[in-house]
Amino acid sequence: MKNTPDNCFAEAPVAGLFSDFEPVAVRPLPDKPHFVNHRQRLRDRFMSAGTVALADYELLELVLFRAIPRRDVKPLAKRLLSEFGDFNRVISAPAARLSRVQGIGAAAVQELKIVEAAAHRLSQARVLGQDALTSWSSLMEYCKVSMAHQATEHFRVLFLDRKNILIADEEQAKGTVDHVPVYPREVAKRALELDASALILVHNHPSGDPTPSEADISMTRRIDAALSVLGVTLHDHVIIGKERDASFRSLGLL
Repeated sequence: MKNTPDNCFAEAPVAGLFSDFEPVAVRPLPDKPHFVNHRQRLRDRFMSAGTVALADYELLELVLFRAIPRRDVKPLAKRLLSEFGDFNRVISAPAARLSRVQGIGAAAVQELKIVEAAAHRLSQARVLGQDALTSWSSLMEYCKVSMAHQATEHFRVLFLDRKNILIADEEQAKGTVDHVPVYPREVAKRALELDASALILVHNHPSGDPTPSEADISMTRRIDAALSVLGVTLHDHVIIGKERDASFRSLGLL
């Protein structure tokens, strides 16, 4: 027997047991998906430069990241823009229409509508409690954010106090693509309930053309007549289009 050192044990190798053994190559862990680094780079760019540094599809990607954590969402963002046109139209699109876009699930629809609601809330906060006539440009910007990209007609009333401070902003009715039902009696009744001294009427034209129709003119005159009996002033009726708006007061219709 072969002598071995006192401080080790040895055993003769079994013939053939390890002679054909080859070490198994250890495969490196796969790299992270390419979109993971892309997401961080996009977030960093947003935080350092804001939205001016981002295209519409990139801003949509940021919104979709939370809803779709494990997928490249750039193709989906571009698909949404192709379907609806721009960022504002995407977040303003009805949930049912968004759901029909390939790749959009309930979570993504919810994220888009949360962004829309936040935009509306922020714009509204900037005009409530302000003099509506001296902050007219801000008021119109708020109305455009809220209504310019709606697929159907919406009619809202801005209620003012004696100093023309905006005390309430309420949507009175929703309609179809070219009509919204409005009842002068209900408008006048609500003005009394809020103790409003003046009103501004606002509605949108989904076609994008804010030119008043004969029906718009007739209805406005009926509301004006109902308010006059109560001593409430109708300051204006504004129609919101895609790119511009039309003021009845400026057009000489009030």
